Amino acid sequence: MKIAVLSGKGGTGKTLVAVNLAAVAKNSVYADCDVEEPNGYLFFQPTEVTTQQVTVSIPSIDYNLCSGCRKCVDFCRFNALAYIAQKPAFFADLCHSCGGCTLLCPNHAISEKQNAVGKVIIGNSQNVTTITGIMDTGRASGVSVIRQVLRCLNQKNKPGIIGIIDCPPGSACIVMESIREADYCVLVAEPTIFGLHNLQMVIELVQLFNKPFGVVLNKCTADANPSAEYCHEKNMTILASIPFDKKLGQLVSDGQIAVHCDPLWQKLFISLLDKINKEAGYEAATDNQR
Repeated sequence: MKIAVLSGKGGTGKTLVAVNLAAVAKNSVYADCDVEEPNGYLFFQPTEVTTQQVTVSIPSIDYNLCSGCRKCVDFCRFNALAYIAQKPAFFADLCHSCGGCTLLCPNHAISEKQNAVGKVIIGNSQNVTTITGIMDTGRASGVSVIRQVLRCLNQKNKPGIIGIIDCPPGSACIVMESIREADYCVLVAEPTIFGLHNLQMVIELVQLFNKPFGVVLNKCTADANPSAEYCHEKNMTILASIPFDKKLGQLVSDGQIAVHCDPLWQKLFISLLDKINKEAGYEAATDNQR
C-alpha cells in the first residue's frame, strides 16, 4: 500500500506526518519526493547508503547534417532551441526532454544524449527504508527525479510493507506525479483561512485523480478552525487533529522523530495509521505490535 502525504503549501507539517507514519509502521519505505528541498533524511539519518544518478535525454545537434530548416526551433514550446546565425542553438536548462525535435528533424541531424538532473539516495533506518530524491540546482523540472524515486519505491513495496510518499508542497505537476500511483492520500492543513485555501487546492487535485483521501489538521488550538469547519460541511474525513505544541515543534527543530521520543505522539500516529488503513481497506501491523 502506498500513502501519499501532501499539502497546499510548505510548513504545514507534511514531513512531520510522513516521517512519523513511516516510523510507527512495522515495515515501511519512506519516499521523499520533495526533490527541491528534501529533509526527511535529517530525521531518519539512514545508513548503508547507495546513490543512483538520474539522467534525462536531451538533443545533440550534428551541424554537418543540419540544413537550417527551423522545424525543430518552431516545434519547441519551451524555447530550448533558437535560430541563430542560420542554425539552431540549444539551451539545455530550458529543455523538457520531450524528444520532439529528434523525431521531426528531416535530416536526422539531432540525436539524444544523457544529461544528469539529480540523484536518488537509498538507505536504512531501523524498520524504515529511506528513498530520497534530490534535483540538481537550476533544473527546469523535478519530474524525472520523482519518477526514479517512485520506481525505487515500487521495487521495495512488497506485501506487508507500507510506502509513505512525502510529496512536494502545492499542487503543480511535480505533486501530480508524486500521487499518481498512491492508494490513499493524506492532506495536511493548518487551522486558518489561508490554510483552508491551500487545503481546497489539494482537495481539487486528489479529486481530479479520483484518489481516496482524508485530512490531518495540524497546529490546532481552541480558536476557530476554518479547515475543520469546511471538512465537516463537505462531509470529508478528518483523520486526526494534531494540537499546537511547542515541545513538538522543538523535537522537529532538533531533527527528532516524535514517536520515538514521547508515547503520547506514538499513540497518536499509531491511531492515525490505523485509521488510514481502515479508510483504505487495508490492514497492516504497526510498530507497537512488534
